[in-house]
Amino acid sequence: MVIVEINLQAYAVLYTVKRSYKSYMRIEITAFTKKIFIFLTFLFFIIISSPLSAEEIKQGNEFNALIQKLIQDGFEKNRIEQLFSNDKVFFNPEGVSRFFIHTESSLDYDQFLSKKSIANAFKYMDEHQDALNRAQKIYGVDKTIITAILLVETRLGTYLGKRTVINTLSTMAALTDETLQKRIWESIPDKKKPKKEDFIKKVKQRSKWGYEELKALIKFSEQEKIAPEEIKGSYAGAMGISQFMPSNALSLARDGNKDGNIDLFIHADAIFSVANYLTHHGWQPGIARQRQHEVLFTYNHSNYYVDTLLKISDKLKK
Repeated sequence: MVIVEINLQAYAVLYTVKRSYKSYMRIEITAFTKKIFIFLTFLFFIIISSPLSAEEIKQGNEFNALIQKLIQDGFEKNRIEQLFSNDKVFFNPEGVSRFFIHTESSLDYDQFLSKKSIANAFKYMDEHQDALNRAQKIYGVDKTIITAILLVETRLGTYLGKRTVINTLSTMAALTDETLQKRIWESIPDKKKPKKEDFIKKVKQRSKWGYEELKALIKFSEQEKIAPEEIKGSYAGAMGISQFMPSNALSLARDGNKDGNIDLFIHADAIFSVANYLTHHGWQPGIARQRQHEVLFTYNHSNYYVDTLLKISDKLKK
């Protein structure tokens, strides 16, 4: 009996040890599993929060960082995500590349001094005399100057540009990413490529400028209830008959036909907007020729451009 009791006690001890070992292993396995789960979760968030590599930035997600920046700057999340999910809004290196090869010397402003152009300007002044006369009276800007600007900018509204403005500005604003900069660089024909250092310098300047203009475009389109993806303009993002950049449209555009809306593709609104712009920058009735030149220079930083405007105005006065 003693031997039996000893064996039973030994078995009981062995059984208890075995159960304890199994419980210990379960605890260790559970802890290890938790550690693995935590590590994989941490790794996942590191991956999704890391900047996209050159291979990962492909067509369709070039604006991801830009979208987040707009949301951080206060734009409504659903509105921005909806806007940039539109098929009409896309990264456009071919269009924007023109911005980096444009030179003032390649332009021919003298064409607007031809007899045909001046005749068209006289006709325009006759057709829109009511808006021009009212703008001249209210803002003190000579109607021949307003007409001259519209003639040179868009051939009096007959050449408005075919680029989608939001694509131009969004592409420009996204160029803080070096991979996207490379795509613009590669889209420029070899024979027209500027110096690489000049290109990089201009990209850095214009990406900031493009972002500010993009914000203004979104605000202006919301203010005037216009679909931004439908607005066409120049390769630089200027829009309407007056070729206003969005920031100028937002602050200086005016309602010329008194319909309660501002539409720069309507002549009366474009005429009043140009007049208000010039007044804002210092135009006054009877100002000296040199001062006229200085004010007009704010519209386009080109002496050739301004000299042409003044010559057109002289011809229209005669």
